[in-house]
Amino acid sequence: MAEEEARLEAVVHGRVQGVGFRYFVLNRAEELGLRGYVRNRWNGTVEVVAEGPRSRLEVLLGYLQRGPRAAQVTRVDTVWRPATGQFSDFHVRF
Repeated sequence: MAEEEARLEAVVHGRVQGVGFRYFVLNRAEELGLRGYVRNRWNGTVEVVAEGPRSRLEVLLGYLQRGPRAAQVTRVDTVWRPATGQFSDFHVRF
């Protein structure tokens, strides 16, 4: 039986801009076969919206909590919702 699709909305706090965080997330999400986007926000945080099987989203969340080597993640705020199916791939939004 196929796993139910979910939506993860996350805001990552800490030193997460200027350290390759968006492309780190892009690569991990693509490896996991997820759809959605990642973008820098005006206040220095990084926003991630991803859809796919919940177990894969939880793996992505683990990556968000660590980040790439140069990042220092202090907190990840998360909201879980039902998937909307609005994305066809995963990309960086500018």
